[in-house]
Amino acid sequence: MVKCPKCAADVREIARFCPRCHMTLRYTCPSCGNEQRHGGTCEKCGVDFVKYLSAVVSGQKAKADALHDRIQSRSNFVVNLLLIPVTGGIHLFKYFFSGSRGGNR
Repeated sequence: MVKCPKCAADVREIARFCPRCHMTLRYTCPSCGNEQRHGGTCEKCGVDFVKYLSAVVSGQKAKADALHDRIQSRSNFVVNLLLIPVTGGIHLFKYFFSGSRGGNR
């Protein structure tokens, strides 16, 4: 049994959370998977949890932004293609021969 650092309740050694106050008692390193009693940096590999997770999130955000830009460009092309009967193809001409694809119509 160990004591919860927040409420001083007796908690089993294998518990991840305190059953009384729900404080986290076991932290898992996002990099190597090491389980430890305190957060912050990993005892095994030395990775800072917050920095590691923020790097992963920013990488995922960059991928999502690139995907969004590609989808936006394709949808602008489809809109310009569908507007050919109305505009006579002027917007499609601008789309192909302007410097920025996916910009304003």
